Amino acid sequence: MAGTRPIPRPLWKAAALSGMASYLDAGLIVSISVNLAVYRDSYDMGVWMAGAISAIVTGCIAVGSLVGGRLADLFGRRRVYNWDIFCFAIGALVITLAPDDITLLAGVLVAGLAAGADLPTSLAVVSDAAPSWARGRLVAFTQVMWMLGITVAIFLGFALSTTGMTGARIVTGQLAVAALVTWALRSRLKLSDGPAQTDTRAVPEGISLKNVWTRAAMLPMAATFLFYVSWGLGANTFGQFGTYLLVTVSDASQSLATGVNLAFIPVGVLLTFAFVRVADSPWRDRLFHVAAVVQILAFVIASLTAGALAGMLVFFVLYQLSHPFAGETNYKVWSQLTLPADTRGTTQGLTYALSRGVFAVAAFFTPALADHSPSVLLWTITGCMTVAAFAGVFIIRVLVPRSASAVQDRADLRVPST
Repeated sequence: MAGTRPIPRPLWKAAALSGMASYLDAGLIVSISVNLAVYRDSYDMGVWMAGAISAIVTGCIAVGSLVGGRLADLFGRRRVYNWDIFCFAIGALVITLAPDDITLLAGVLVAGLAAGADLPTSLAVVSDAAPSWARGRLVAFTQVMWMLGITVAIFLGFALSTTGMTGARIVTGQLAVAALVTWALRSRLKLSDGPAQTDTRAVPEGISLKNVWTRAAMLPMAATFLFYVSWGLGANTFGQFGTYLLVTVSDASQSLATGVNLAFIPVGVLLTFAFVRVADSPWRDRLFHVAAVVQILAFVIASLTAGALAGMLVFFVLYQLSHPFAGETNYKVWSQLTLPADTRGTTQGLTYALSRGVFAVAAFFTPALADHSPSVLLWTITGCMTVAAFAGVFIIRVLVPRSASAVQDRADLRVPST
């Protein structure tokens, strides 16, 4: 079976270094969230500046994804792959050493744009390097790195919560160090600067924008966008406001709400590793059908109980068990399997950017909607998850088989080496 074929170590190294984009993306968002109260007090920051910094992180990642993916296709993925991680390190250093809120804002701008640019670029790079029989596992592994980015930022924030700005600087400083080490290691990788010639799609060859607007490119781009944006509206809401909703809607204590979220982090990491193991086998898509149903059921229970504590606790259990098999990891793998190779950075950068923009707008209205009617908020998210499930089934039934028939096996292609 394809999913059990061993993958050479150099390819795993390439996947890990590409996955650092996801680690730094998640780490940046979570570290700013964890440190925001410390920044507010230390810099005597107004509420509007605090809100601007939070919004700019998401907005810059969206813009960076859009621009970075296109630049990678135009000027070479390897070149952008190296420079965007270096720019992130500079931004993270500015955040870490910032003496005031204006400097902090400048660092967030640079780091956010660089993190966004690295997301589609790094996925395209590892996809270019991977043979077709290993691509799912290698791309899925980047989601493990995303989970680790969240875990490290939350753990450090919790452990250093009483140390003020010293702790805040350590939380963001580790991102700068990680980015610099990654930059040094990436510069030693011998990778192709674009997709291999055997990685073909039913689309005219070339990086011209006209090749983005063909049916062969637009259909998988629209389908993966629909899946990611509809699933992400629910996931992003509970990622940003899970603790807030447990406290304000479910009347849970702050310690219980925080504990629930922390308890499921290792579960998420382990289940994401489980997804990696099946990402190149038929079980990847078989498990999606089951997980998508469980995921919808979780949101239905939360909606029917109107956010009551018992219902929300059941929701968290079911959701955390299902989303690693019916969520962002699927989007990453499906995107690399179905999007045209020549414009893979541009097309996935576009879906990333549009989705993150929608998430940012939705986040602005979420607290008000939760205050007005928790039921309306929860049923709306349930509807989004249902749309995501149907989009996923369409991708599995139509797009993945179609792309598989158009791609030759790349098992004999070269692999990256140090």
